Amino acid sequence: MTKSICVIGLGYIGLPTAVMFANHGLKVHGVDVNPAAVRSIQEKKLHIEETGLQERLNKAVDEGFLTASTTPQEADVFIVAVPSPINPDNTANLEYVRQATASIVPYVKKGNLVILESTVPPKTVEHVMLPELIKANLEFGVDLFVSHSPERVIPGRVFEELVNNDRIVGGIDAKSSELTKELYETFVKGTIHLTDATTAELVKVMENTYRDVNIAFANELAKMAEKLDVNIWEAIKFANYHPRVNVHFPGPGVGGHCIAVDPWFLVELGGEQAQIIHMARNTNDSMPSYTAQKTQAILNQNKIAGGKVAVLGLAFKGNVDDMRESPSTIVIDELQNLGLDVISYDPHIKENKHVTQTQSLEEATKDADIIVVLTDHNEFKTLNATEIQTKSKIVFDTKNCLSRENWEQAGFEFHLLGDAKNG
Repeated sequence: MTKSICVIGLGYIGLPTAVMFANHGLKVHGVDVNPAAVRSIQEKKLHIEETGLQERLNKAVDEGFLTASTTPQEADVFIVAVPSPINPDNTANLEYVRQATASIVPYVKKGNLVILESTVPPKTVEHVMLPELIKANLEFGVDLFVSHSPERVIPGRVFEELVNNDRIVGGIDAKSSELTKELYETFVKGTIHLTDATTAELVKVMENTYRDVNIAFANELAKMAEKLDVNIWEAIKFANYHPRVNVHFPGPGVGGHCIAVDPWFLVELGGEQAQIIHMARNTNDSMPSYTAQKTQAILNQNKIAGGKVAVLGLAFKGNVDDMRESPSTIVIDELQNLGLDVISYDPHIKENKHVTQTQSLEEATKDADIIVVLTDHNEFKTLNATEIQTKSKIVFDTKNCLSRENWEQAGFEFHLLGDAKNG
């Protein structure tokens, strides 16, 4: 295949996708509205963290298959991979998708294929993209082909999953689907399933909503377990030995660009038909406050007024530098609202303006009354508790990523979310 590609959006999905096509011999031009991100790519420097990305970026740029700028250029294929966040009222913000689509209209020509990779509410291709693309004065399905092929990868394993995961392709017509399938066969080894655009949009949102509802179930169980004097992590492990059961795990909240966002798309569209989804969202959104209140309760039990909290983990999941929709930021807000001092440490986050942050674990913990672990980075799992110096030896693990035995042997009072059997 000798097609040229223009990728709009060079973030956590757009850049790895652009690099992947470039590494397979396609000419790729990446576009981003952030000049700093574009400059970083031109200089082969990463503005995001992803395993294997640096080597692949070096190869793509050095071999001349990847260029980047703040403006689109003519190509055979346009891939839109921009954010699709929610507004403060939890409604979908599709302005990035609309603007990105509008930006390519002057460059679209007969025979082109336009693919939306962003996760969006059903009918976005029909109601947002097509009204912009029609301005190119090309007939859909004859002169211009359009499809939705949502990304289905997880940060930290993007390249492995880009290749091996099945992919959903939904075109506005059969030929749009076939052209998109042919393109992704450049590197995808998983099965590529063809459908229509609206079904593809719904499938991706369904996948993330399923996980959100499952996590909400686990969070409710965690609260119940604390009253029952049961370790919910152990109970979930045993339940999941059943061949038809897969209960997810609780935590301080749900973050990331998908699970914490996409269910709201269905709540907005479904109204009264989305009651379970809405309840799950509210349950998971309540967990940061619950985590902060539990932290306060632990301090109160130890007769510590006020107090300093060392928060370990700002990223929304382990071993990534992604803070999008991270519950850690809300937990911190709630802790501060309770009158507690907070200092944070995350080895993957280099700059965070949300709260006082240090690049030193020792500095974060030295005067702390309690350590609260909010992200299960490998660096935290392997901490030597005997080397951790704090004002008060109390730790609260919300991710079940620490060794209770090791921390208790080091003299710490150990608390675990979803387990009343604390040290």
